[in-house]
Amino acid sequence: MISAGIIVEYNPFHNGHLYHLQQTRKKTNADVVIAVMSGQFLQRGEPALVSKWARTNMALKAGVDLVIELPYTFCTQKAEKFAEGAVYLLTSLQADFICFGSESGNIDTFTNTINFISNHESDYNRFIRQFMNEGVSYPKAASLAFQQLAQQLAPSRDLLDLSKPNNILGYHYVKALQEIGSKTVPMTIERIHAGYHDQQLSSAKISSATSIRKTLAENRTLDHIQSHIPDTTYQELSTFYQKFNTFAFWENFWPFLKYRFSHSEPNELKDIYEVEEGMEYRLIRFAQEATSFKDFMEMIKTKRYTCTRLQRACVHILTNTKKEKMRNKFPEYIRVLGFNQLGRQYLKEKKERISLPIISNLSQADRKAVQLDIKISQIYSFAFGNNGQKIMEEEKKQFPIIVE
Repeated sequence: MISAGIIVEYNPFHNGHLYHLQQTRKKTNADVVIAVMSGQFLQRGEPALVSKWARTNMALKAGVDLVIELPYTFCTQKAEKFAEGAVYLLTSLQADFICFGSESGNIDTFTNTINFISNHESDYNRFIRQFMNEGVSYPKAASLAFQQLAQQLAPSRDLLDLSKPNNILGYHYVKALQEIGSKTVPMTIERIHAGYHDQQLSSAKISSATSIRKTLAENRTLDHIQSHIPDTTYQELSTFYQKFNTFAFWENFWPFLKYRFSHSEPNELKDIYEVEEGMEYRLIRFAQEATSFKDFMEMIKTKRYTCTRLQRACVHILTNTKKEKMRNKFPEYIRVLGFNQLGRQYLKEKKERISLPIISNLSQADRKAVQLDIKISQIYSFAFGNNGQKIMEEEKKQFPIIVE
């Protein structure tokens, strides 16, 4: 069986994701598509709109064959660590291909760029330090450093635009494959219509997840987004809303986050992952003044720290995740969230060659290995008030979802 891996968040699964899934199967001729999907909190430091189980249902009903979870210690990390964790899981599952969306659409530009930066690493790092000393964030400094290096040394070479978010992630996917010596072959599909950060729904019916979430937050109705998502996603979102009476936004967690700030001393917060360089004083100060999470983010953002970086820090403060908890080099287990018949057959065929333990239910798991993800689901459940217990029941009792 030919297998293709994709790395996803599906927050929520929309028409662009469906296009990516269909093109992945077409481009790789895959019999099985494996999705490594983020759990309850995401790479940009946001809660998932709906639970990982609801998003697993979306994926399987749209045509994914096997869904596994990217653990918290990787799915809420900067792009490099996020990519390393996901790529390691796909390599462990013996995936033949990894296929990701990008603004480039040309896999050669990724390998060219990795080789170019590797060959000029000292100059690249020097430029990064130079731009960071001017007060910009690390991602911005890295992008500017690459632009300057490319202009000076390779103005006519076919290199990536590393100011684009999907190109950046793809760069780290391909780099991670090389660094771990993976035999998985990278491929890319050009992103069409909507940009990753687009705030408004597209008339082309392929809109960014950002614009879909923004529309949902403003209108609290699915009517405005129905044409931008598959029917199966619409049904899953409707069912989830009927069950929990809300979707999860940062504002749902604001009272709990504010409580954390009001009951924490600076020396406690500085031990939290991604809280560095005295950031804790600024966070505590403005948490006292802010009346909402949106208000809080407007107050604390700076040239030095992007909203994404600050949101991730807030996730780790909310969950009280300290630096030593996030030091895993690679994932230690494979947690299966769902599959269809092909996905089940694939796991059965590959099981003897997969070195990581496979978890299909928490009763089988090494509690120490999964206890952080259990705690994360418990905190995620706070978004749903009295209905939050249903989230925890799913987390503790749910076997992999099976879609025939």
